[in-house]
Amino acid sequence: MKLALKIMFIVFLVWMGVGAYLVNTEHEKAQIVMGLGILYLAFLFMPFFIYYRYRDGKYKKYILMIKS
Repeated sequence: MKLALKIMFIVFLVWMGVGAYLVNTEHEKAQIVMGLGILYLAFLFMPFFIYYRYRDGKYKKYILMIKS
């Protein structure tokens, strides 16, 4: 899972690099490439990262328990 996240992050960086290059050269599909990159980050990479990071209940030490 850790290797998959690293590969996904590298893909995202390359994708954004290509998108930035296309924006600077004023390519007609540049905005679409950048938009798809953000969708990739928001809907594929981040959920996998959050699952990987908090799958073993490590988040419980960060939760404030308020007793009534």
